[in-house]
Amino acid sequence: MNYLTIRTLTLITLTFGIFIPNETLGQWQKTVEQIPNFESIPDSTTKLQSLIDSQNGSVQLTEKFYRITRPLKLELGKIGASAITSNAGSTLVMTGPGPAILVLGNHTGTASPKSFATKTWNERMPIFSGFEILGGHPKADGINLQQTVGAVLERMSIRWCQHGIHLTVRNRNVIISNCHLYENSGVGLYLDDVNLHQINVTNSHISYNRQGGLVVRDGNVRNLHVTGCDIEGNMPDDSTQTSTANIWIDVSGSAADATKSIAEIVITGNTIQHSANYGATNEKTIAPGGANIRLSGKKLYPINSVTITGNVLSDTSTLVEISHSHDVTVSGNTFFAPMPNNLIVENSQRVVASSNTFNPRQFVRPGIIRFTKCKDCVLSNSTLYQLATDRGGVQLTDCTGCLVSGLLLSECKSGIRLNKTNNTTISNCRVSGTPEKSFDLLVDQTNDKIKINGNSFGGFIVFNPNSQESQKHNSSAP
Repeated sequence: MNYLTIRTLTLITLTFGIFIPNETLGQWQKTVEQIPNFESIPDSTTKLQSLIDSQNGSVQLTEKFYRITRPLKLELGKIGASAITSNAGSTLVMTGPGPAILVLGNHTGTASPKSFATKTWNERMPIFSGFEILGGHPKADGINLQQTVGAVLERMSIRWCQHGIHLTVRNRNVIISNCHLYENSGVGLYLDDVNLHQINVTNSHISYNRQGGLVVRDGNVRNLHVTGCDIEGNMPDDSTQTSTANIWIDVSGSAADATKSIAEIVITGNTIQHSANYGATNEKTIAPGGANIRLSGKKLYPINSVTITGNVLSDTSTLVEISHSHDVTVSGNTFFAPMPNNLIVENSQRVVASSNTFNPRQFVRPGIIRFTKCKDCVLSNSTLYQLATDRGGVQLTDCTGCLVSGLLLSECKSGIRLNKTNNTTISNCRVSGTPEKSFDLLVDQTNDKIKINGNSFGGFIVFNPNSQESQKHNSSAP
């Protein structure tokens, strides 16, 4: 750190009495570098709060930079429908704990008009548009919404906060569009144990938020739409083991509570990627355990009714992980550069993975597709190219009633492997280019009632579900 930076930080501390922990000096350094003469910016908290209260929540930000030290509070029951906007490219720097903007509504009903109290209509559609929020405190958040209806956040940039947009308690009909949620220490968009139906997230960049990009944890959530976004690198930027994800839908922590449930999700037309050592060969894996999309359900009330389609997914430890989920469609996606897994499905029912491409591209990656303890699932009509695992590019373990159909595996180090699986059909698959000592199909004696028909295998198959002796063939499947 150079002398000028140290001097500037010291001035900030002396002038405003701000305690700056060592771990946030890097963040402060970025703020200081971005904002000229930052130490001379006055505290605008009281001024802005007065404007919000006196102008019924309608505030146009006109200055380039504002510094605030406590949350700007919008109590919609008092001030009614509100809007904070800027056409001047304004920046709010939050140098205290809590959200820069706290929005408190009073809606206790659903999205049905019959459930609205009269006063709720007067609180409708709080709007935030056209300005930036920077975090200048380790516990600073961007915007917190509570009990709002029809909130619109557009053309916002939120950086260096803890959580970018934080939805809590209850909200309805939220729209987030054309926003940049970037390099926050927590979650970019956090649905935190919230009762929320109807939320659209579109045309936004959600990147480098270290505890997840879009995270839904517990609560009661329905009708989440994520469309046309770039979502990447939302996990630790080092070799720290993690379970976070670019998109993480998680009710696993409330295993005994059926009131906390998530369903009706659409994730479509996004690029979702990084970080797992993309393009490198000898360095440590970045964020081992991270995923692009992770559905972490529970047995009592599985995540259900999810569509994942038309996305480009790459470069995480597991590209898509689905557990304790029902009625999930994964179709028309492009998977590449997994480290090591393309698709992992566990303890789930009626998951349909169809018409996807699985390709490590220019890398050497295991590329595993694995179903474990699943029922009535379909894996079909997809291409698998150069998957490097020798344990089975496609693996079914402890599954029942599944269908594997129309797969084209080419130049993979191994083919399809079944273990402890029953009442399952493998049909119309083609496996070619596996190594001489590997297998195109391995169905050992632990399996039962396996139907195999119409396939084309160029190498060895082992099909022997009810016998103690292996039978190897170097021809097409029976």
